[in-house]
Amino acid sequence: MGSTELTDKAAQLLEKPGPLSIIQAGDPVLRQKTDSYDGQLDDDMLQRLIARMRETMEQTHGAVGLAAPQVGLPLRLAVLATPAEFSARLIERGQQPVPFTVLVNPSYKAVGRPRTASFEGCLSVAGWQAVVARPDRIRLDREDETGQRLVEEHAGLGARIMQHETDHLDGMLHLDRAELRSLSTAEQVVERWGAAGLATAAEQLGFPLP
Repeated sequence: MGSTELTDKAAQLLEKPGPLSIIQAGDPVLRQKTDSYDGQLDDDMLQRLIARMRETMEQTHGAVGLAAPQVGLPLRLAVLATPAEFSARLIERGQQPVPFTVLVNPSYKAVGRPRTASFEGCLSVAGWQAVVARPDRIRLDREDETGQRLVEEHAGLGARIMQHETDHLDGMLHLDRAELRSLSTAEQVVERWGAAGLATAAEQLGFPLP
């Protein structure tokens, strides 16, 4: 997408107040490799876009991340954070919540070989979840919303969310990496597999674990 077309598309998104509409699977924009951000939007428009993406994420139940293609913009930009109620549960379990983070032009590489499987959902595949095995730890190369380049290591839930959102920017959905025999409605994941555990789900649905 050309710079002018990208700017016009972003301006169109920002015209209407309130949360942005989430693009669903089947729309080609979710399968495009995004354009790197190199100043196509001026600073004010970029900050307003980030704010609207954050608003959309925070007002969508269960959301922990949102990539620009999911709102129809093929730009290498994503936001992520664990919502307050989820963060509280993570702390109770001795795990780290994920603070609000902006990913501009991100890429990642696995650090080490260990992988962990977990059910993942996606706002663009509403109502469904599937098990995805991902590297436990990654090295993330990104810029923040001010243009500062950062190279960081992340592990656990934060690393999983960052991989999921960065995959969106390469035209991938989590289902491309998922064990499709694990595909379950969100209700089934909560009511059946939440208490039973992943090993039981793997045995009864017939998919492998790493």
